[in-house]
Amino acid sequence: MATEDAAHGEGGGLAIHPMDQFIVKPLFGDGPVMWYTPTNVTLWMAVAVVCTILLMVIGTRGRNVVPSRAQSMGELAYGFVYKMVEDVSGRDGVKYFPYIMTLFIFIVFANMLGLLPMAFTTTSHIAVTAVLAMLVFLTVTILGFVKNGAGFLSLFWVSSAPLALRPILAIIEIISYFVRPVSHSIRLAGNLMAGHAVIKVFAGFAGAMGLASFVPILAITAIYALEVLVAFIQAYVFTILTCVYLKDALHPHH
Repeated sequence: MATEDAAHGEGGGLAIHPMDQFIVKPLFGDGPVMWYTPTNVTLWMAVAVVCTILLMVIGTRGRNVVPSRAQSMGELAYGFVYKMVEDVSGRDGVKYFPYIMTLFIFIVFANMLGLLPMAFTTTSHIAVTAVLAMLVFLTVTILGFVKNGAGFLSLFWVSSAPLALRPILAIIEIISYFVRPVSHSIRLAGNLMAGHAVIKVFAGFAGAMGLASFVPILAITAIYALEVLVAFIQAYVFTILTCVYLKDALHPHH
């Protein structure tokens, strides 16, 4: 969180640009960003992937009776997500546990890495979270039709409601179903972006208040601690919603 953006502007006012930290920049040169251009986003996504592999593949390969720190972390994450999948999606959902586990660990690392100084928070960009949400949406939709055929459409037909209300409820259910990837992605990106922007604003004040800078520094410390919690909670929320959508695909009947 650099404080150089907290310089005074030409008019003598305090110039703080909290959104500059979310700008996508090429890693090499200053040219335009094309779809194939390596950027700070792709760099930190790759770092998150490497961290996921190091923890879940390299860190647990020994399968020691007395686990190492990495193995202990991997086992705790494994047990936490496995129970989540089993409790929410049922026993039928356990076979899809590897995908959900990978999703959870990747988002946790992406969120946590974004809290490092000079790092880039990839999950603060809607382009990243939208892809993750669309992958979940397409996966559960395709799975729903593969498992249930046309019976998957019963998800939108509330048979327990009065007959006259069922068509109206069906329209509402269809709209809410297709809104899922939007809310799924915006929830994650919005929470991460808001927290980091607030930290940057307080960092700007700290760089401009001189001896009184201890006040915004204390605020930054408190918000940073909250953001560590938010980083985990948002990964949990994204994952548990994935489990809920998976349950609907496996058991669509109301």
